[in-house]
Formats: sequence, structure tokens, C-alpha cells
Amino acid sequence: MTPAEKLLWQEVRANKLGVRFRRQQIIAGFIVDFYCHKAALVVEVDGDIHDLQPEEDARREKVLSALGLRIVRFRNDEVVRNLSAVVRRIRKPVS
Repeated sequence: MTPAEKLLWQEVRANKLGVRFRRQQIIAGFIVDFYCHKAALVVEVDGDIHDLQPEEDARREKVLSALGLRIVRFRNDEVVRNLSAVVRRIRKPVS
């Protein structure tokens, strides 16, 4: 996990938001950073590599959305700089 993913994991692990999250979950052949089954929510923390692969990210989101999953994306620097705001945005769909 990246440093940003580790920071976020500390905030969502062990039912801290009232629901269980799994990390590095395989869904439809994709590895997602964090997944909450109860909320049908995928949380992705993107590094610079995602700037180079927008088509792949779009295809991935299309497949995951077709499964009824909601995808929320954050950039690494966003997680590091403003962790509390990121957690608030994740909390909304799981409440």
C-alpha cells in the first residue's frame, strides 16, 4: 500500500465508520483499494500513474458500476493533505 492508502486504511478499518471495509479486494478481475460490501462502495486512492491511463480507469469504472457499485476516487495528495475531508466524503454513502 502507498503511504496515502495506509493513512486512509487507519481511518476506515475495524468498522470505524460503522461498516466493514476490505482492502485490496478483487472484484470482476480488478483489484480495488478499499471495498465496503454493505454500502456497495469502492474507494480508490490514485497516484500519478492514473494520469497516464484514463481509458483503463474509465473501463474499470464502467465494469464496476455495471455491478451496482459506487466508485469514489481520491488522489494520493488529497488523502495526505486533507484526510478528514476524505473520510467525510466516504462516510456519506455508508451512513
